[in-house]
Amino acid sequence: MAGEWSETTLGQVTDFLSGGTPSKDVPQYWGGSVPWVSAKDMKRFRLDDTEDHVTGEGVANGTKLVPRGTVLLLTRGMTLLHDLPICVANRPMTFNQDVKALRPKAGIRDDFLPYLLLGNRDRLLNLVDLAGHGTGRLNGDELKALDVVLPPEPEQRAIARILGTLDDKIELNRRMNETLEAIARALFKSWFVDFYPVRARADCRDTGLPKSLADFFPNSFENSELGEIPRGWQVQPFADTVEIIGGGTPKTSVADYWNGDIPWFSVVDAPTESDVWVVDTEKKITGGGIVNSSTRVLPVGTTIISARGTVGRTALVGVPMAMNQSCYGLRGKVGTHGSFTYFAARELVASLQQRAHGSVFDTITRDTLIGVPVVTPPPELIEAFESRVAPAMGRTLAALFNSRALTILRDALLPKLISGNLRIKNTKRMMRVTPA
Repeated sequence: MAGEWSETTLGQVTDFLSGGTPSKDVPQYWGGSVPWVSAKDMKRFRLDDTEDHVTGEGVANGTKLVPRGTVLLLTRGMTLLHDLPICVANRPMTFNQDVKALRPKAGIRDDFLPYLLLGNRDRLLNLVDLAGHGTGRLNGDELKALDVVLPPEPEQRAIARILGTLDDKIELNRRMNETLEAIARALFKSWFVDFYPVRARADCRDTGLPKSLADFFPNSFENSELGEIPRGWQVQPFADTVEIIGGGTPKTSVADYWNGDIPWFSVVDAPTESDVWVVDTEKKITGGGIVNSSTRVLPVGTTIISARGTVGRTALVGVPMAMNQSCYGLRGKVGTHGSFTYFAARELVASLQQRAHGSVFDTITRDTLIGVPVVTPPPELIEAFESRVAPAMGRTLAALFNSRALTILRDALLPKLISGNLRIKNTKRMMRVTPA
């Protein structure tokens, strides 16, 4: 390694900041516009937003606001037993007490710091101990004492630029998927929730659709138990519109059932709503695990919905995979691609949330799926919807595979670059021969 690289510790080159949780008993602290990061939000390297938000009062009473570009590191949680979430805040954010914010000191660039951490991910994971009840913990003093090597700032800039180029492409894929998912979701809502083409025809307005497609929609409504619905459409229990598939868990005491090549889905693998598809899982099982448990392999296009624990998370199966017993697989009885069933499942979750008056419902059972009535369009409209959204949904899946390949490349380069074992000129040659 070149002599100009310096040996130091993580604590010598970064400041560690602690977060917190404003009191949940004070409503004016919550529901604002400031993102508040917890473990569930840390699924992307570049973090744009969070599920929960605090107000200015919340910021001043229990948490800490850090600027854009701050590195966030999970230091407590069950996730640490198998992964180490590291994120970069793309906007000012707050965070809870299970997360540490890292800010660079003199001698280290802010765009290099996150890659220094990513490149030492395995070493950091080795520092994780148990805090009780299956919770992993990273000790702050051990974190600060971690030995690292630091290149001169010009080389830090070059390393960050090369790795950042890969992350820029991953981010571009994410934003494209966000747009494509929104288009498909808007079409589903227009046709099957708001009934816009039916309303347009009833008012003798242009539907904006080709006549051959517009003619599939009726030009009037009729009364039903759900109120006005398009004439000729049906109201059915949601369970009557899908095949419901259960999951299972192979015996954890039998090693031959685990660490195979069959992805095994649990709720921790649920993608963000804009990513839609799940193409990889934290745990894998073997064929023996399939044969000797109640789980089964789900084909591509199956919708998965989480039924216990974190309830109501949805995903479209992007590669054949199994799932655990806390989920249901849903296969539409009409339509071959599964997009209609996926968006219908998301509407189901919204309906259940509305029934619960905004509170969290703790389980979904087969009786739940039987008890929720839904409006069912004719098969030809479901097929028309599938064909209209197929290109967009296919592009989102392809983008996820591309991002996965880019992430694998980045993670392969990282430890070599931040240790000095791979120098920039060699990296540029490798990047030139890597397929897009």
